[in-house]
Amino acid sequence: MSGDVKVEICGISTAEAMLAAAESGVDYVGLILVEGVRRQIQPEEAAEIVAEYRKSAPANGPKIGGLFRDQPAEWVNSVADRIGLEYVQLTGNEDEAYTAKIARPVFRQVHIRPETTHEELSSTVQAHLDAGRIVVLDRYDPKTPGGAGKVFDWSVAEGVASREGVLLAGGLNPDNVAEAVRMLRPWGVDVSSGVETDGVKDLGKIRAFTEAARSA
Repeated sequence: MSGDVKVEICGISTAEAMLAAAESGVDYVGLILVEGVRRQIQPEEAAEIVAEYRKSAPANGPKIGGLFRDQPAEWVNSVADRIGLEYVQLTGNEDEAYTAKIARPVFRQVHIRPETTHEELSSTVQAHLDAGRIVVLDRYDPKTPGGAGKVFDWSVAEGVASREGVLLAGGLNPDNVAEAVRMLRPWGVDVSSGVETDGVKDLGKIRAFTEAARSA
């Protein structure tokens, strides 16, 4: 349904998890190709996962993207072609000149620092939306620049997360996502570690997260 909260599940590393996300009605799934992070998978493995998933994928399954951080744009485009990605999610310090080189639709991760004001966030997000990008709001953490898995002060995103094309991320899980949706009315929500058990995607948690987000 078009009025549903959009859901992105990142850190997918198996065809089984991708299929479970599809069956739960998830809109986007992200494969992490960022160097040196726990959920990183290599391009060859990612291509195998996507190929295996597509053998039994539902007709209206989620769009498949890849998460990257400050890697050469030419390499990102090549990897996206090889895997068959439908979007590229940028999580680092990529500037406008870099972003212009990316051949696929771009999701732009915007990191929220403790000192970030509502006005600053609003302006930054709107600039990306005006450029045709989907925005992912996440908490800044210098130790895990691709995604901290921690909640930020949601009040700074009031009136911003609800704009069309904005995904709320940062420490969401099946237990708190409904509260976040009720408070901020986000266009969409994004999760990775919040649907894991012992560091592995939990198919039951994927379903529970999606149901909680939509039912709120």
